Formats: sequence, structure tokens, C-alpha cells
Amino acid sequence: MSDLPWSRRQLLAGALVLLVVLVLAGRFLLQAGAARAPARPLPRLPVASRGAPSPSLLVIDVVGAVRRAGLQRLPQGSRIADAIARAGGATTRADLNQVNLAAPLADGEQVVVPVRGAAVSAAAGPSTPSGPVHLSTATVEQLDALPGIGPVTAQKIVAYRQAHGAFSSVAALDAIPGIGPARIDQLKGLVVP
Repeated sequence: MSDLPWSRRQLLAGALVLLVVLVLAGRFLLQAGAARAPARPLPRLPVASRGAPSPSLLVIDVVGAVRRAGLQRLPQGSRIADAIARAGGATTRADLNQVNLAAPLADGEQVVVPVRGAAVSAAAGPSTPSGPVHLSTATVEQLDALPGIGPVTAQKIVAYRQAHGAFSSVAALDAIPGIGPARIDQLKGLVVP
């Protein structure tokens, strides 16, 4: 044993220091990789030959200040809060006060979780929509802001959507009492399914 240049104690101390350095280097590299946000790859949706998604599942695109942005599959009747939870939850930078967590989801919808301090297009108010109103996701307030649609009819539209699912066309509004062909013509260009 006397021919070894280091004692057993020195070898153990050196091995311990080496282990600590490796652990710290590994943690640093993992954090550096997580801090860099890679471009979001396009998700692979099931091909028809593999079988279509179950009709009881919604496919929702969750983006913004969430831990795992991307496509999420949720059961019918899910809410925005469920989609955010499925995406790993909101980050610490998320401004959830700008998101209606109780709003029901429709298939193909995109949920955007804004970063705190970012401008939100809904801040302009319901009287100045920035584009067409989406019948499948609009709130009662957004529908009420449309010409010829009052709060009662807006509530009927939301109730119809909850009972029958997302709108497939603007013409489907004809099934709602109080909305006829003339009103549908008036709403063309202002609403989309």
C-alpha cells in the first residue's frame, strides 16, 4: 500500500469532488437546454388508416405561457382550465386573469395563455371586435355585441352550442329560435363557425 501516491482518504475526497462537479455540470446543461425555447415542431396527428380520433375527444392547441405547448386531447365538455392543466399548467409568467378558465372548449380551438404585461386583443372591449366572432367559442358578451343579437339570443346561441357542439356553419344559426334567414344574412362576415 505504500507505493500509492495518494492515501485512501485522498482518493475518496477526490471521487466525491468529481461526483459533485459532474452533478452540477449536468444540472447546468439541463437548465441551459430548457431555457432555450426550441421551435415548436408540427404535431403528428393520427392518419385515417390508424383510426380517427374518438368523436368524444376534442383536439385543442394550447400555446403561450404554459409548460408544454402543443396539441392536447380532452373529453367533450372540457373547459379552458382543463386544457391548460393538460399542457402542464401555466408558467409563473402567465397572466391567467386575462383567460376565462371556465369557458367551454370546442374541437379545433386554440387556447392562448398570455404572458403578464402583454397586450391582449380583448382589452379593446366587446363593442370593437378585432375580427369575426367565432360562434363555437364566443362568450355571451361577444355575441351580444353583434347587431340584432341581444343578451337573450346570445344566451340561446351559447346554450345551443353546449347542447349540440361546435357550429359547422353560420347557417346552423337558423336552428336557434329568434334567428332567421334575414338575421343570418346580416351576420355574414361578422361571424364564422
